[in-house]
Parts: sequence; structure tokens; C-alpha cells
Amino acid sequence: MEPNGSNEWGNRAWELLSLVRTQSPLIQCITNFVSMDLTANTLLSAGASPAMLHSLEEIPDFTPRAAALSLNIGTLSPSWLPAMKAAAQLCSTLGTPWVLDPVAVSASSFRFNACLELLRFKPTVIRGNASEIIALSANTDTTTKGVDCTHESMDAVEAAKLLAQTSGAIVAVSGATDIVTDGNQVVGAHNGVALMQKITATGSSVSALIAAFVAVDKSHALEAAVSALAVFGVAGELGMKMAKGPASLRMHLIDALYGLDEAALRSHVNITSLC
Repeated sequence: MEPNGSNEWGNRAWELLSLVRTQSPLIQCITNFVSMDLTANTLLSAGASPAMLHSLEEIPDFTPRAAALSLNIGTLSPSWLPAMKAAAQLCSTLGTPWVLDPVAVSASSFRFNACLELLRFKPTVIRGNASEIIALSANTDTTTKGVDCTHESMDAVEAAKLLAQTSGAIVAVSGATDIVTDGNQVVGAHNGVALMQKITATGSSVSALIAAFVAVDKSHALEAAVSALAVFGVAGELGMKMAKGPASLRMHLIDALYGLDEAALRSHVNITSLC
């Protein structure tokens, strides 16, 4: 049964974070050059084991060992796409959870068509900003402003539900309120601070964190996605107490995630059912 109220969600989030710290799941990340550093440090600080491995030749040997896969198309190139497709297909075949982050999906037809190809391999979770989710749900590659989001997360609720229904994935929309849906129920995570948007790769990093949380509880992907978003948001809130700007927030966010304890997490988690 889905948790009901922030107290139960706080318990669930702590349970999943504790499992990540105990199990240290191996998370393969085929991600963009900009995000590799913060993504790896986010996973390490949460207790997971990151592997930034994107060579096609290594996929058959390495991907089956991973507990989950995070695919991010931020700096997509023709040479990387075959490895992404091969890794996603292996995960689909083996039943390994994987997360798709469709960065700037509608910025080009190449990028958009690549995401459509990857969707064939049934991602467990799709996480993007509102503009990305709306574009992917509408099946259109109308040009947008790069990776910038021109919609609020709440604008994308119906698009997220539709995408979840058509893809079979849990869909997460990042924003002031993070939205997560399975196509029917909609849950909102209200944690985080606005300054996190001024740090590049926070979205990419939370996608990988979602992969780590799903890895330790494959049968409850919606709860895992919501919990990962909330944990990352709480770390941002705690880090903000010591930060003077985006650069120091980046450092303190990682420290806060590493040191996050049960009392702090339970007292800060703010998760509600929206539908």
C-alpha cells in the first residue's frame, strides 16, 4: 500500500535510503559530460556505487552486473546512442530497472527520435522537467530553448499521466513541486530550494539517484522515485542553510546528503497525494 501522509512517506524514504546505504547498488550511468562529476558524487554520498561506463564494447559484460541503469541524453552523439540502446535492451531483457532522462528532448529531431527508440525498451522511470515530459508525451519535436524549462511542473500533470499510460513507466516531473505518477495516482514531493536550479546537473543527478532507489525496491518504483526526489530535495534544503550561492550549495548539498540522518529526513519530508 502506498504511504499516506508525510509521516509515512518519511518512514518510507528513510527505509529506502537505508537500503541504498546498506546494499550499495552498482548504478551504471550513461550520462552527459556536464553531469558526470555531480552524478557520481550524488550516488556516492547516498551510499550507491556509480559506474560511468558508456563504451558499446563493454555493455555485454558490464551491464548485466549493474543493479540499475541511468540513461541521460544531455550530450547525445551518434557514437553514444548504440551503447544506450544496447544497455537499455539488456536491462529490459534481464528485468533490470532503468531510468531515462530525456534532456532537451525536443531541441532536435535527432534527440527526439533517439528518445523514441529508447522508449521501445520500456524504461522503469522517465524523469524530466515539465517541458521535456510535455514534448515526449505529445510525441512532437517542436523546438524548445535547449535544456531550459518553459513550463511549471503542475502544467505537465496530464501529460505525465498520459506518458505513463502509453509507456508503462513511472513518470517523474521535476519542478517547484516534483510530480510522480503511474498514470493514475499522482504524488507531489514539495522539497528542495529554488537555487538548486542554478546548479548544472542536479536533474541528471536525481535521475541517477532514482535509479539507485528503484534498484533496492524494484516492485515499488513509484515510491522509490518519490522518495529519491524528496531525499535530494531535503539535502538541498539542509545545504542551503550553509550556502552563500550556487557553488557553495553544490558542496553543501553533497555533504548534507552524505550526513542525512533519520530525524532530519523525517522532519523535513513533505510529500502529498495530488490525485
